[in-house]
Amino acid sequence: MDVENEQILNVNPTVFLCKQIMPSLPMISNLSLDHSNVGVVSSYSSDWDRIKKDLTLQDPDNLSDSLFSGDEENAGTEEIKNEINGNWISASSINEARINARAKRRLRKNSSRDSGRGDSVSDNGSEGLRCGVTAPTSPKGRLLDRRSRSGKGRGLPKKGGAGGKGVWGTPGQVYDVEEVDVRDPNYDDDQENCVYETVVLPLDEMAFEKTLTPIIQEYFEHGDTNEVAEMLRDLNLGEMKSGVPVLAVSLALEGKASHREMTSKLLSDLCGTVMSTNDVEKSFDKLLKDLPELALDTPRAPQLVGQFIARAVGDGILCNTYIDSYKGTVDCVQARAALDKATVLLSMSKGGKRKDSVWGSGGGQQSVNHLVKEIDMLLKEYLLSGDISEAEHCLKELEVPHFHHELVYEAIVMVLESTGESTFKMILDLLKSLWKSSTITLDQMKRGYERIYNEIPDINLDVPHSYSVLERFVEDCFQAGIISKQLRDLCPSRGRKRFVSEGDGGRLKPESY
Repeated sequence: MDVENEQILNVNPTVFLCKQIMPSLPMISNLSLDHSNVGVVSSYSSDWDRIKKDLTLQDPDNLSDSLFSGDEENAGTEEIKNEINGNWISASSINEARINARAKRRLRKNSSRDSGRGDSVSDNGSEGLRCGVTAPTSPKGRLLDRRSRSGKGRGLPKKGGAGGKGVWGTPGQVYDVEEVDVRDPNYDDDQENCVYETVVLPLDEMAFEKTLTPIIQEYFEHGDTNEVAEMLRDLNLGEMKSGVPVLAVSLALEGKASHREMTSKLLSDLCGTVMSTNDVEKSFDKLLKDLPELALDTPRAPQLVGQFIARAVGDGILCNTYIDSYKGTVDCVQARAALDKATVLLSMSKGGKRKDSVWGSGGGQQSVNHLVKEIDMLLKEYLLSGDISEAEHCLKELEVPHFHHELVYEAIVMVLESTGESTFKMILDLLKSLWKSSTITLDQMKRGYERIYNEIPDINLDVPHSYSVLERFVEDCFQAGIISKQLRDLCPSRGRKRFVSEGDGGRLKPESY
């Protein structure tokens, strides 16, 4: 017996395990192996003993894991029973080693994480794959498994759906104001009384002009002074408040009369809310100083600035003694001309002339009767002078593109009331020029002709031949490309009515011609 144990202890474990069991087989408990080859033999767990006991009860002949089968496997076994590397070993030790290797594989397949689920896997591990079911112990099975890994719970979402990446709480949850913890080491008594405000940096000269220019240009389109005041309050103007009137007046000098009127209203509304009277005085001082440069772009700048000063004094945003403070101290010719213009306008206002009419009433602010008179005067002056460019310029100065249909209507009425061919030809040339320059749009031209078509019965009462003249004028306008074919076809025509019909026996019809 001692000789047999000595032979077992002398077996090379690496060769023995590689040939008979598997490359990664752990140490065998009954063999005392060399520490240089394998290592220290560890004790087995209770699961190891249980599995080992079950496998011992099985047939030892069916525990082979070699790659050989049939006679080759049996032949190899007989040789191992007799001699391994010149050392003799008993068959019982080989069977016990096979049992240990089999138990080790069983432990690997049944991990401790899934041991309590009651899931079983076949010994060779291929039965589940053939059935198309992923083993619960495989990495893929663990990823697809949504159950709790601890085997507890009812399968509900973690934290009631409030957990996970990018989740701030359950749906509909309202967070209360977090109270300051007085026991916090970083607690400060003054932090409860802190007031946080957004600080807007003051605008410099370059940013000031770049920011305010589009605001004023948009104001010329909508004309709402309250919107401009709100936008200026959001800006930190600082010391640049006096630059607002300077920039607004400079832009208005290059615009139309209506823009200057709107600028005067803007300055009056901003004074007292966004800027003070001192800021207005500083701005006009700077305008008088910069008049030589402004006159290069706008030759009428001295007279226009004088009108702005007179309007500001009339609105109460400049004191009455502002002009008197410059007497005898002005060397610039343009500044002296501006102050003289303002003095003349203020003296005229004392005689009953309103100071708010220094720019006139332009655009939609004019009454309909006033616009009708202006257009009638424009056409009469054109028939006397024959200057189409001047008539076009005067029409644009009225700034009423929505009222151009009145000019078309009045011009055709003059053609119907005229007795010569000169008026017919001059009006045709005027309408053709205004149409080609897009001064009168298609819609306004169409509305003017439709008004004539609707009122031709009344016009015919005063002008008996108006139908025939209108038909000829409309046809010439169509040939010149002023109106479309559809508009030409809408022209009314008076049919010929006969007093006596053929076969009536000379009786007159009861209808009157």
